[in-house]
Formats: sequence, structure tokens, C-alpha cells
Amino acid sequence: MYRAARAQQEIQRFLDIDPVQVAELELDDGGVLSPGPGSPPVTHGEVFVLVRRGGRPIGTLLGSVPEGADPKTVLMDLATREQAPGATPSTGPMEGAAPATSAQAVMTTTAKGQAETAPNATIPTVPTVLAQAETASAGARPTATAQAATTSATAAPTATAPTTATSAAAVPTAVDQAAGAPAPAAAVPFTTVVVATRERAEKLALALDSLLAQDHPDFEIVVVDNAPVTDATRDLIERKYAERVRYVTEPAPGLAVAHNKGVETAHGEVIAFTDDDVVADPRWLTELTAPFTADPGLGCTTGLILPARLRTPAQVLLESHGGFAKGFTARTYDPQDPPADEPLFPFTAGRFGSGANMAFRAEVLRAARGFDPATGAGTLARGGDDLYGFVRVLAGGHRLHYTPLALVWHHHRETWRDLETQAYGYGAGLTAYLTAILVNRPGLLPAFLARLPRGIAHARTLTASREAESATDGAPGGHDARTHAWPARLSRLQRRGMLYGPVGYLRARRALRGAAR
Repeated sequence: MYRAARAQQEIQRFLDIDPVQVAELELDDGGVLSPGPGSPPVTHGEVFVLVRRGGRPIGTLLGSVPEGADPKTVLMDLATREQAPGATPSTGPMEGAAPATSAQAVMTTTAKGQAETAPNATIPTVPTVLAQAETASAGARPTATAQAATTSATAAPTATAPTTATSAAAVPTAVDQAAGAPAPAAAVPFTTVVVATRERAEKLALALDSLLAQDHPDFEIVVVDNAPVTDATRDLIERKYAERVRYVTEPAPGLAVAHNKGVETAHGEVIAFTDDDVVADPRWLTELTAPFTADPGLGCTTGLILPARLRTPAQVLLESHGGFAKGFTARTYDPQDPPADEPLFPFTAGRFGSGANMAFRAEVLRAARGFDPATGAGTLARGGDDLYGFVRVLAGGHRLHYTPLALVWHHHRETWRDLETQAYGYGAGLTAYLTAILVNRPGLLPAFLARLPRGIAHARTLTASREAESATDGAPGGHDARTHAWPARLSRLQRRGMLYGPVGYLRARRALRGAAR
């Protein structure tokens, strides 16, 4: 009875969440306010704002525009005050009658209450562990990833020092860090953009329109129609994009399988991946691929993902608890120099980025044999294909770079049922990918076990910190948001998914073997 009453209260709180407008604010040239992709012009009410300077994303803020006020004036004043030296970030709840000047600034993914960590030298680097384990195995020959680990070990530069938190008062710092990211080179690599899709032609058209508007000078687009049941996607490509987009089909269901088909048919030196429900910023591809020219040891890049719309309670709730954004600080992850604030590195792959915004050096991804086909949406594993790819690249001795300058706008799930499916799938995908890594690369088990005690201590510290902050206010994009409490049912579903993940992966793996006979 108690659980039923609590569930009903959660549903009611969910339904009471108000929509939030999405907009962009350019600080230069006197300020330019424009609606987010697919959004109407900004009016009164709450507004989630991407702040840019010189076109570059530097942070986000949540502002409240009173009825009758000029939205640009209010938001420009707010952004200017928030970035003033010594300014104290204003706070106000996401919902309710907030003052016109109240806001939360969510300038980057916040990392609070981190556990104390021992010196990194006490834990062997991932490529070293993998190379030693595989070459010591009886009858085993060094793999391409092990060879890459030994040849690149001495040449790898130190990883970019992490910034754990940036408040609204530190906007200039965020700008400097963004500006310090690898700048677009004069000659960017020829790139293949792979978009996997299944029966979502309307959303796909929006994604393709944004990809065709990229300022990257040399790229191709490959659409992989995954296990189609109609000709809708094929008809769309032939009718509207025939000369500009290459269409291929992959009859076997699963996102990883579809991505592998894209890798198989790609001609680019770099292969970028995004989803069929995003709108890419015009400089997305240039910013995502430029680091490969600047750093020959780079194997993967990821970028910033922001909400295209916050129209439904589900969209606002998801973004209030972090969404997919990884902050506005550029960062390089180096397997030869494990970051002190990532005790389980590289196994906490969700911190590196997401599959809707990632790119790989083609030769590195192919040497890693692409994505595990038993992972990903559309399989019994439910997810984890992108995380698997990140760890495989790092385990091969290659660096991974996150840049907030490579931006895509994502259309979040819209309903409560969508959130339930997503929560369970994320839990399942997390443990499925870890299972896949250890099954396919058992040499990584020592590295995982060596990091596990510190990882558990780190998780306990974060949990205690979150509980202590349970009364604080939150905003869309804030990983520590508490204004819209995360429903207990979704947490339970995610934990159930985590328990199911290894089973789902092994079942998917067995099904693939059966289909191959």
C-alpha cells in the first residue's frame, strides 16, 4: 500500500513539471538571442540557454523572463552578471515564480565529494596490463591492440589536467579552457559520418539537413537502415538526398551491428557517429575531427550533447539530472596517465561521452574490430556499444579527447514510459558492456580488479555527497539537480537493468553464434 501511494505521488510530481524553453545567446555583437533548433521564439517563462562567445559554446544557464519583459535584455543582463569576477551564482527553483534575475548556471558537469586517491603509480596502466597478460598467455600471440600499447607507451603526452567544477561565476575560465582545446587545423581529415536509423524517417530528415549544412570541407554521409520493416527510409533518401547521402541496409537488428556496417562501408580516415534524433551544430564535424590532425596518438573524440527541446516533463526531468552533457571543459584521457579523479578509469566509460556524438580514427576502430555486435540498442543487452568502443580504444593505448566545441542537439525521450525504458536500458547497457569487455579482453581483468576498491570508495563518497545535497535546487543540465527529485521507480529499474545486463549480453552473444551457424 505504501509503495503504491509513493508511486502515485511520484507520478503526480512528474506531471506537475512545467516545460522550459530552449534558446541560444551569443554574447558578442551586442548580444543575439535565438531559439533552439525547432523551437519557437523565446517569450516569458523559464528558459534554458546555451551561452556562446564568438560562436563557441561556453556554458548554459537557466533564466526566468517575466511577462512583458524583453527576453534578450533579461538574459544578457543575467549572463553578464553571472560571469563578472567575484559574482555569486544566483539560485532559484526550476519551477514556481522565480524573480526575473534568478537563475542557475550549469557551466559544466559538476564533480563533488571526490574520494581521496592514492598515487597513480601504484596501479599499472591499462595498455601495459593488457599487453603483459596477452603475451604471457600460453600460445597467445600479441594482438594489434597489445602492439599498439607497447609502441605508444613512451610517446604519450600527459593528459589534460581535469577541472572538476565550473560555476557561473567562472565563465571566463570556461572560455579559456574551451579556447585551449585543439583548434581546427587547416587540413581536416576526410571523414565518414555514419547515422544508424530504424523507421524514424521524419527525425532522420532533420538530422540529415543539419549534417549537410556542416562547414567541414571533406566528408561523406552513410545512412544505415537497420532491420527495416518498411521502405520509408529508403524512399526518403532516394527522394531528397540521393546524390548526397549513401544508403545501405543491415538486416540484423542492433545498433552495434548497424554501426559496424557503417565502418565496413566507410571511406573516411575518421569515422564519426551520430543518431537520427539529433540536430548538429554547423561546426560540429570540424570541431569533432580537428583533434585527430593535432594529435596523431588520438583514437577517439567525443562532444557536447544538449537538449533540443524541454517541452515535456520527461525531457525536463532527464536534463535536470544531467542529460548527456559532459561539461564545457576540454579534456584528454590518456591510458598511460590515468586521471586521479577517475578511480575506475577506463571502465567508467560513461564519463567520456555518448554514442550520439563520437568519432574514431578508422584504422584504430578497425584494429579493435569495431563494436561488439552483442551490445547496443536493439539487442538483448539493451545498450553499451558506445562504452565498449571507448574502452577498447583506450585499452589499445590510444588517447580519447572530449571537446565541448563539437555540439549536437538531442531530442530527449518524451514520455514517462520512455523514461522507464531508458532507465532499465542504461542499467543493462552498463553491465553488459563491462561483461563484453572482460569476455573479449580477459587481460583487462587485473586492471579492473586493481581499481575496484578505490572505485567503491569513490562511489560511496559521491552517494553521501548527493544525499547531503538532496535539498539543493537544480536546473536542466545540472548533474547534481534536486528540484525535480529522480523517481525511486526509475532508480529501481536502473538497478534491475544492471542485474540483467550480463545475462542479456551472454544471451545476445549466444544468439549471434546460433545465427552464424
